[in-house]
Amino acid sequence: MTSAPNLRDLRDQPFELLRELERRGRVAASGGQEGPAGREWVGVAFRLGGDTFLVAREETREVMAVPASLTRVPGARPWIRGLMNVRGQLLPIIDLRQYLGSGVTPPARNARIIVANHRDIPAGLLVDEVLGFRRFVDSEFTSEPPPTLIRSERYLAGAFRRGSETWPVLSLRLLVESPSFMQAAV
Repeated sequence: MTSAPNLRDLRDQPFELLRELERRGRVAASGGQEGPAGREWVGVAFRLGGDTFLVAREETREVMAVPASLTRVPGARPWIRGLMNVRGQLLPIIDLRQYLGSGVTPPARNARIIVANHRDIPAGLLVDEVLGFRRFVDSEFTSEPPPTLIRSERYLAGAFRRGSETWPVLSLRLLVESPSFMQAAV
């Protein structure tokens, strides 16, 4: 195992200095764990109703503000809020709370759209609020997701636990590839 470089030795190498500071910050955030148990998992945290969830960073293309208006889709299920044009591509916007059977997402200043990073199925998921990135180490993962207020069990891919907090992981791949999601017409 190599020793950590002295930060003073890196003062003329700004990129290396930033990299070392980030590495030290990750080690500190993981409780000093480093190595295989300290491999990092990064997800986007969001709030939906009374629950907070994570989605894997690699399953998320981007997070967007909710536009002032969406183009309604005739004959679509009520959970499809409409379409929006994103850089020349039509993106269906799904009210995730309504899709999961937990009521309609109310219009709010903090509401956001999480765009799924799926090659074949474009989808923007309307959520109450995006809380930003959350970083965890592998040792904080459990394959047993906690119970949630919103009925999302079939789309959960485990959870991360840190202290008294538990963060269920919502799999966007499982969600957008599910047969019920693909049946968007009434």
